Amino acid sequence: MMKELVEIIAKALVEHPDAVSVQEVEGEQSIILELKVADDDMGKVIGKQGRIAKAIRTVIKAAATKEDKRVMLEIIQ
Repeated sequence: MMKELVEIIAKALVEHPDAVSVQEVEGEQSIILELKVADDDMGKVIGKQGRIAKAIRTVIKAAATKEDKRVMLEIIQ
């Protein structure tokens, strides 16, 4: 569910939605979501001073309250 949520948000922000991919890495106490976007869309996902990335992380944390694990978002190239 978290993976789909990040994918929907990211695809709405970028110019190349087909280049968006989300990998879910599950550990014992946490879930790491790795978001990849096209190089020229990186700024749109991060935003000025990281505001958009912070907002996405806030939405994910709110949605993760049902999970017993900590959910983290990493934006990678």
